[in-house]
Amino acid sequence: MRASQRARGEDVALVDSLLSADERRRSSGVRFDELRAEQKQLGKLIPKATADEKAELLGRAEQLKADVKAADAERDAADAETQQLLLRLGNLVHPGVPVGGEEDFATLETHGTIRDFAAEGFEPRDHLELGQLLGAIDVERGAKVSGSRFYFLTGVGALLELALVNAAIAQATAAGFTPMLTPALVRPQSMAGTGFLGQAAQDVYHLDRDDLYLVGTSEVPLAAYHMDEIIDADRLPLRYAGFSPCFRREAGSHGKDTRGIFRVHQFDKVEMFSYVAPEDSQAEHQRLLEWEKQWLTSLELPFRVIDVATGDLGASAARKFDCEAWVPTQGKYRELTSTSDCTEFQSRRLSIRVREGKTVRPLATLNGTLCAVPRTIVAILENHQQADGSVRVPEVLRPYLGGREVLEPVAK
Repeated sequence: MRASQRARGEDVALVDSLLSADERRRSSGVRFDELRAEQKQLGKLIPKATADEKAELLGRAEQLKADVKAADAERDAADAETQQLLLRLGNLVHPGVPVGGEEDFATLETHGTIRDFAAEGFEPRDHLELGQLLGAIDVERGAKVSGSRFYFLTGVGALLELALVNAAIAQATAAGFTPMLTPALVRPQSMAGTGFLGQAAQDVYHLDRDDLYLVGTSEVPLAAYHMDEIIDADRLPLRYAGFSPCFRREAGSHGKDTRGIFRVHQFDKVEMFSYVAPEDSQAEHQRLLEWEKQWLTSLELPFRVIDVATGDLGASAARKFDCEAWVPTQGKYRELTSTSDCTEFQSRRLSIRVREGKTVRPLATLNGTLCAVPRTIVAILENHQQADGSVRVPEVLRPYLGGREVLEPVAK
């Protein structure tokens, strides 16, 4: 755990504080049990004692009563401190993860061909200019109504979102996922249990009056769906595809990606979520990645797969793979999907277990983005644009757009 904390760039001393608190919890628990045992033994002796002995025993009983109360309080305090420190620890990092910060990832694969717009004879427009030409994106009125980083999808923009969501759900359903429409508001234990009230807390919206949180991903309600349950092993794997709105403060991204709809406060997303036996989690992680690659390939997007470095994992992930699509006007790859193996981290915090015969133990949870709508729209518009401002529709989406092959500008 110390090595994992060090690799994450997190506080290593936290591990020693935890061990110390846990030792106090154990020792105070032992002392409490010993005092309670003596108290019970004394209770049996008092009725049989002589008058002189009884006075002495009653005095001892009074002292024991105070000692038991103090030991109980000490045990509760040490237990509370242990639990609080446990919640601050990130998951154990998988040994194969590259060590370092955001830029220290390892590139695993590259797919598709990046278009040479210069060879095609025109300068590519960015997604916002294209969206305005198509009558698809309105950020000015989004800002007027709600503030910065909000937007309207209008006309073909709205239809394109619905097409993406339907196509993504169709792929997930065909792969055996159960489609889910999930709550956007969750209780604190759901948010904390999935690991989003630690380092990610600054990006979470909280409704003080109701003590509820707006989810940043349907991973949260999907993880908490089986909270406090024991699942029979023959039901695994359980796979869900959740569609939900997602809300993020983007508190640490002032001045980054302010143009258009790449980094916004509210967006819709289709998320894959799996419950598996712990020994199957790495294989399931590869399956989730394959489904993400299948999706991006069907959208005919050039992309690469990266193994995210330790300092950029997030608290709950032991390992994370991102698929980054090429964004022509930025001249670089940007994250479109992400899949994380959370091993037993979330299930322990949410008390989700698997029963195999007489054995009950924590299971593993994994998540994977299938379609984060705005960023996918960004990639589609920019990569499939044509010189006249129109945008070619990937074949997989055409059935969901009435057979439309091209999105045409509505204004010049």
